[in-house]
Amino acid sequence: MSAIYLLRKISTKTPSRFHRSLFFSTFSKESKPDSSRTNSIRHLSSQRFVPSSIYRFPQSKILPNRKFSTSVETNLNDKSFERIHVQSGAILERIHKNEEEETVSKVNVGSEKVVREESEAEKEAWRILENAVVRYCGSPVGTVAANDPGDKMPLNYDQVFIRDFVPSALAFLLKGEGDIVRNFLLHTLQLQSWEKTVDCYSPGQGLMPASFKVRTVALDENTTEEVLDPDFGESAIGRVAPVDSGLWWIILLRAYGKITGDFSLQERIDVQTGIKLIMNLCLADGFDMFPTLLVTDGSCMIDRRMGIHGHPLEIQSLFYSALRCSREMLSVNDSSKNLVRAINNRLSALSFHIREYYWVDIKKINEIYRYKTEEYSTDATNKFNIYPEQIPPWLMDWIPEQGGYLLGNLQPAHMDFRFFTLGNFWSIVSSLATPKQNEAILNLIEAKWDDIIGNMPLKICYPALEYDDWRIITGSDPKNTPWSYHNSGSWPTLLWQIMPMRPQKLTGYI
Repeated sequence: MSAIYLLRKISTKTPSRFHRSLFFSTFSKESKPDSSRTNSIRHLSSQRFVPSSIYRFPQSKILPNRKFSTSVETNLNDKSFERIHVQSGAILERIHKNEEEETVSKVNVGSEKVVREESEAEKEAWRILENAVVRYCGSPVGTVAANDPGDKMPLNYDQVFIRDFVPSALAFLLKGEGDIVRNFLLHTLQLQSWEKTVDCYSPGQGLMPASFKVRTVALDENTTEEVLDPDFGESAIGRVAPVDSGLWWIILLRAYGKITGDFSLQERIDVQTGIKLIMNLCLADGFDMFPTLLVTDGSCMIDRRMGIHGHPLEIQSLFYSALRCSREMLSVNDSSKNLVRAINNRLSALSFHIREYYWVDIKKINEIYRYKTEEYSTDATNKFNIYPEQIPPWLMDWIPEQGGYLLGNLQPAHMDFRFFTLGNFWSIVSSLATPKQNEAILNLIEAKWDDIIGNMPLKICYPALEYDDWRIITGSDPKNTPWSYHNSGSWPTLLWQIMPMRPQKLTGYI
């Protein structure tokens, strides 16, 4: 079976059987916070925007003139997504028989685990990963971002990045090596309280570092000690604070508990405080009118200028995931009940906003084409004052009839029609998108496999910025040339999101 077929089996509303994979087990579908905290099995709860005119639109794709509606199903209480519970080596898989009937069966229990021989490629991969492990006071605390022996000036690639360590952490967890992940979570939590400044200005309380490095400092002539030196952006290229680090930290914390069954970590007072600080920072009131998280360019995985400032999809999908994880892990008491209420309110508003306004398919494109501009009222159709000329000429011929995806960005008078891989994939993982939207996203990936995957799997986004857009938006950054490492180029590390499926289409890259 192809990758798209297997992923589509996961995304449909009433699947017959779900794949046992961390990729689809980290989150539950809108379950309530787990307040009991018992030891029983836990329920998971621009490209250039060239003006377009009517002759650019194939007549076969223009819908009849009628009253359009952008509403989509919200499915806030939808229970169709699978919950896989992991406790003390046991994996419980829920199998949906129909809408009302479901059974639970044990797959792996205790020592009765399926043992298979590792291939030479897997052994080599583990050897490389283990060589990248960083130790602090004798204990493993993470892996370096890059480990090139030939690189004499690695800049900050020899540091442990929070976002980059997540796929390594999931690999360690699935192998049963949870100590390194636990150490990583606790040590980065300790770094959260550091008062780092950029030109005498302190970032918001609760900010997690982008990376950290183990340094050896001399106490006297005969004594040294190891210290963790975090980078909150004060040394980073471009001096940007890491918006996604705290979100990834919360997601990884939840994954640690689900896989190891060790929920005592998330129940610690310092960990609970860390979650609250991150959530308070993300939920702080400001000038923004939208439920999405406002960020600057270069402050997430694509750490170079690519015109994603504002409300990029990647951050919104991670934000949604972190909100759901926080809601499940926070102990509900007098000190946290207001925060939990704020999280629930934000989840509802954020999911509606993304599903309603970020979604684009043939129907939505035709709606945008007929938008009236300069509308003033609370019930305006064109709420963001989008001009139809923003629709790029490549889009109508590119998007398939049965496909669709979530926009890369949405701001007043601006729609970024580029397809961003991580944001769309993570929207599926976290159930941010609806089942129908999941199906359409997978249809699009299958139909445009050569554009999105090509010879090197999973491009960051499609299409790349070119010509004047590249010069203006990226600042003529040579590292952002079209289809290069940052500007839409391939990023094989994204494969960890679909690797558990072992699809036939990716066998050449595994």
